[in-house]
Amino acid sequence: MVLTGGGDCPGLNAVIRGIVKRASQEKDWEVVGCIESFNGVLREPTEIEILDEKRVEGLQIQGGTIIGTTNKGGPFAWPVKQSDGTWTTVDRSDEMLRKLQYLGIDAVINIGGDGSQRISLGLYNKGLNIVGVPKTIDNDLSMTDYTFGFQTAVQICTDAIDKLVTTAASHNRVFIMEVMGRDAGWIALHSAIAGGADICLIPEIPYDIEKVKAKIEQRYNKRRGYCIIVVAEGAMPKGGTVTGTETGEVGYQHVKLGGVGEQLAADLKAAGVEHDIRCTILGHLQRGGTPIAFDRVLATEFGVRAMEFVLEGRFGQMVAYHHPDIVGVSLEEAVRTPHFIDPNERLVHTAKGVGIEMGD
Repeated sequence: MVLTGGGDCPGLNAVIRGIVKRASQEKDWEVVGCIESFNGVLREPTEIEILDEKRVEGLQIQGGTIIGTTNKGGPFAWPVKQSDGTWTTVDRSDEMLRKLQYLGIDAVINIGGDGSQRISLGLYNKGLNIVGVPKTIDNDLSMTDYTFGFQTAVQICTDAIDKLVTTAASHNRVFIMEVMGRDAGWIALHSAIAGGADICLIPEIPYDIEKVKAKIEQRYNKRRGYCIIVVAEGAMPKGGTVTGTETGEVGYQHVKLGGVGEQLAADLKAAGVEHDIRCTILGHLQRGGTPIAFDRVLATEFGVRAMEFVLEGRFGQMVAYHHPDIVGVSLEEAVRTPHFIDPNERLVHTAKGVGIEMGD
């Protein structure tokens, strides 16, 4: 059984296709897809569908996921409404394992990010034959060089910067572009370098508003000039906190990040920046659409190798990209430490080397 969990991501369908195409070469294996992560098994009636070669034909070019996904609930924290109208969560993992056994499921391939792979680890420790596939546009899983979907998100952001440059130059404006990434600044840093941004603000380096202001003024000759700022949604000023809200959505456990771009614009005005400032929030545009070739190839490699791990009985592992190889790492290792940017690392040095202000 294959499932996709967490936020959607370009390349999910390419992984599914890789799994099914590889499984089709074996006589005794059939692949089924579980709708909306583990929810398809936990719901009544059960929501699973057969995935054969015809179903996945041409799927590598399609964004999203044909079996749906969710970042709410799960087998260890299933939301339940109480008699007083409030919500709580219950552990349904043992019930789900019994149901998987009843359905004749021999192995599970879980495609997802940090949260999904923590669920994989918990289920493996309970005896489930499970293999993980790393997925996130945030690129914040530490045991793989890249996660599929990341490069497509960076390309989308870079294309947006290219477009903002022309309108910023035409109007002599400061443009702030807010990008995703949660607590990791990989999307912001890569797209800022690729797009030639002037300022890049990331969660790993709290910024000094005065240094940001100084860089903006440097970009102007009297009133003529423009400035491009890329800010990650989890960025924060020195001594400050992230910008976000509680969603109130049942089963969603994270703070919903967003709004840092508008907050930065307000703070810059308060600091005395007199130039016109506009903010663009890319939001879910970064998750949608056709994956670029790099992500299609990586996702396909992950899918094929994950199925081979099943055939080899290598459960409790996550496939990972260690250039140039696709290897296996334990699920425990995969989720132990997030992959954040080291302020002293090479890519930060490169950004500063081309004059990008990081705010530190």
